[in-house]
Amino acid sequence: MRSIAIRSATLALLGMALAFAAPNSRAADDTAIWDGIKSATFGSRDLLDGAGKVKLEAPYRAEDASTVPITIRLPAEFAKDVKSLTLVIDKNPSPIVATFNYGDAAGTGERVLATRVRIDQYSDVRAIAETADGKLYMTSSFVKASGGCSAPASKDAEEAAKSMGKMKIRTAFKDPDAAAVQEAEVMIRHPNNSGLQMDQVTGLYTPAHFVDKIEVRTGDKLVFAMTGGISISENPHFRFSYQGNPTDVMSVHAEDSEGMAFNGKSTPSQS
Repeated sequence: MRSIAIRSATLALLGMALAFAAPNSRAADDTAIWDGIKSATFGSRDLLDGAGKVKLEAPYRAEDASTVPITIRLPAEFAKDVKSLTLVIDKNPSPIVATFNYGDAAGTGERVLATRVRIDQYSDVRAIAETADGKLYMTSSFVKASGGCSAPASKDAEEAAKSMGKMKIRTAFKDPDAAAVQEAEVMIRHPNNSGLQMDQVTGLYTPAHFVDKIEVRTGDKLVFAMTGGISISENPHFRFSYQGNPTDVMSVHAEDSEGMAFNGKSTPSQS
């Protein structure tokens, strides 16, 4: 945890440096910011072209910077060898959105992962897949959006606290065969405060409080384990593919930055 905290602080400082850059130096700064993120996150490892392997879907201009839809698709022939997926938003105060470490139930078919993120200013969004042999493949997309990390929450703190941790877990079976690729959706009620949102009454910033760990299982098999940060939108939402017995219960364990833990399970009425 200490190494994660140090890395996050380093990347946050890089983001702050960009904010004060002169306009005529922005292009160079964009490159410098990404180089800094890459070095802090992946060291000297090469990032290979992900064309044809990692498909990233994101709007060119977002309607709402606080809830920007992102979808990543990995074709079956590539996905079977992928052990993790990392999302990066270069110019966010905390650029590493999340890392998803895949388990056996992620399957060997086409792999899909969709979520919603905050984008603080016009930025490249990147998806980096790591394969079992340690190679990294990257695809990026530029998104025009701003103010997402400081946008106020949709509910007041008292109201949000009442439903915090409640989950909806839905599974939609394409095929009753356990070997087929299935689909699921998980939503967790949580304000996911970024620490950059100002209370309009008090003028004070709302402390950061966000979901930073999620583990999804079907039966006793892991679909994915996520480690995330402030760039995931309020009420974290994930839609994803998996491979498993359609009759198995899907269970979700989540933790947030204040040490609170939440658990949920699918039921027949949600399947």
